[in-house]
Amino acid sequence: MNDDDSDDTILAAGCVLYRRGPGGGLEVCLVYRPKYGDWSFPKGKLEPGETAEEAAVREVAEETGHHVSLGPRLPTVRYTVGGRPKRVDYWAAETSAPDTFTPTHEIGALAWHPASTTHHHLTHPHDHPVLTAFITRLL
Repeated sequence: MNDDDSDDTILAAGCVLYRRGPGGGLEVCLVYRPKYGDWSFPKGKLEPGETAEEAAVREVAEETGHHVSLGPRLPTVRYTVGGRPKRVDYWAAETSAPDTFTPTHEIGALAWHPASTTHHHLTHPHDHPVLTAFITRLL
């Protein structure tokens, strides 16, 4: 926990999951959450005793089927959910594996977009600085 976080801060972690497209350009993975009707990066809450890094890797595997190693650190995002503060730590994570995604009750779909156009597909404004940092660092 960070000094800026209160005891009731929801701690979460995730990744900007990316791959090399057919032409060599970067493609970014977004997941669709039917419960919220939104498109975002794979992410989720930390389990007790889990580090943010461990949670990011676990959440990507659970939500997308991709097993990754973390790459560069990306910005932390803070927003409020149900009146509680939430902090999401992000990393870039590359995959070269084929998709093994299977829809679940939590994640209904997965889509790959060229990195340069992914902004148009994100539902939440708080995800845009993460994508901008990703593009700045990796493109």
